[in-house]
Amino acid sequence: MNKILLIIPAYNEQESILSTTKTIDEYNKNHSNTLDYIVINDGSKDNTENILVENQIPHIQLVHNLGIGGAVQTGYKYAFENGYDIAIQFDGDGQHDVNFVEDICKPILEGNANMSIGSRFVEGSTSEFKSTKARQMGIKIISAFIKCFTHEKLYDVTSGFRAIDRGLIQQFANDYPLEYPEPISTTQILKEGKHVSEVPVEMNERSGGVSSIRSWKNAYYMINVLLSIMIIGTRRSK
Repeated sequence: MNKILLIIPAYNEQESILSTTKTIDEYNKNHSNTLDYIVINDGSKDNTENILVENQIPHIQLVHNLGIGGAVQTGYKYAFENGYDIAIQFDGDGQHDVNFVEDICKPILEGNANMSIGSRFVEGSTSEFKSTKARQMGIKIISAFIKCFTHEKLYDVTSGFRAIDRGLIQQFANDYPLEYPEPISTTQILKEGKHVSEVPVEMNERSGGVSSIRSWKNAYYMINVLLSIMIIGTRRSK
């Protein structure tokens, strides 16, 4: 049986982290293919750590805030060191639905993908939550840039609901972008000739906390993401 790990990055998620982990525990009670999970407490300044300790939730506490890239890479290091076959990034804010984990893992288990992305924008998704109109426009622009430089069309390029295989676990444990990790790491592996699939999922609005992308940062975020994609895209493939 394949070993599967959910990596849950959490920064100031006191309002939602307990309910998020409880949904996974409930899933495991009703399924034979149980899912392990590890919360990466990314230097939270609220009550997140106390909640994790009091409820004996498996977690790693980071003394300093590393940002989403550093937190998720910590999870990949843990997954690699503990022999997991698939690692899944899974948000701690209640946006992701554990019932779609099986769908996301399927392309990897069937040998059709190295990475599988849970998408709100592909055919078959009935997700009512698709983020704001401004962010949807930003996602479309990033998607167009990735296609321009990799010749692969992906739709939900900033989705944090992603599964990767054992090979990518090892790769990301050693080298993972600390900024803009989802679109940048996807661009990198596409340039390397690896296969990425998108799977329709439903997502929810975050149940608590604050998004890591603030509105005043949106222009800065977009410019830097697009420049990074251009740099990666124009490198000669090894």
